Amino acid sequence: MTVFFTLTLSAVLLLLLTVAMALVLGWANQAFHVAVDPLVEAIDRVLPGANCGGCGYVGCNEYAVAVAEGKAALNLCAPGGVSCIEALAELTGQEATPALPYRAVVHCAATRDQRLPQQKPLYLGEPTCAAANLVAGFQGCTYGCLGLGDCVRACEYDAIHSIDGVAVVDYDNCIGCKACAAVCPRNIISMVPFKADRMLVVACSNPDNAAATRAVCPIGCISCSMCAKKSDLMQMENSLPIIDYNAYQDENDFALALEKCPRESLIFVGKPSPSDLEKVADEELPERVEADFQTTVDKTEWWG
Repeated sequence: MTVFFTLTLSAVLLLLLTVAMALVLGWANQAFHVAVDPLVEAIDRVLPGANCGGCGYVGCNEYAVAVAEGKAALNLCAPGGVSCIEALAELTGQEATPALPYRAVVHCAATRDQRLPQQKPLYLGEPTCAAANLVAGFQGCTYGCLGLGDCVRACEYDAIHSIDGVAVVDYDNCIGCKACAAVCPRNIISMVPFKADRMLVVACSNPDNAAATRAVCPIGCISCSMCAKKSDLMQMENSLPIIDYNAYQDENDFALALEKCPRESLIFVGKPSPSDLEKVADEELPERVEADFQTTVDKTEWWG
């Protein structure tokens, strides 16, 4: 009898406790309920959910809130593309013009074998660019790509790879999320507006004089200014050429500049034109780095 009474009392107490907790949770759900704008939820469903941060917001939900409140442009989502912009425009009733696609460019074209001196100090540290960047003498050029793949690991779209010691962008996969640029300790990856399938970029970040550059790299810019003298769309700044992408119209604008450049610091990146493919139809194309630029360890301003 005592055992039955004890079990019954325990069951009753547990039932009362359960009812009490249910009432408390029900009250809390009403008291602390935060209403969510249906428009925010609809926008959030349209966004790809990549949470890459390329739009400048912490994640897709924060961007959705900003769009719903009219505080953000509709064309900031690189992974979403044109279809996402059109869906956002329909939801918000706004008119949106698709933005130019921004793609990553690596401002270094020198492969491991091209970097001087040929006999490099043995590096036994952590195999990351962030760690190697802190070690003096890892390679001769203190502005070039370290080639240890921090950008490769940061990219979720398999759009950048380390080939022969230098980062190479795969433009078929690049969506412009900026993840690679964010982790590069030397800031030599920047985002360039692609007005065409391929764009001319500066594939060097070394602002040193000609003698110092030649001592560490056989293809780096030697600050001769010939390109800037031959093209109105280029000018020298801190001993390096920059390209005015706002005025960039056609690759032919740089024909004379490319002809006079004594090095290999100006290269086209992206997809080759039909005429380019025809010229090399019978040749085996070499691997070539894609680049744009922003100098070294001391976070300088954006270059092109």
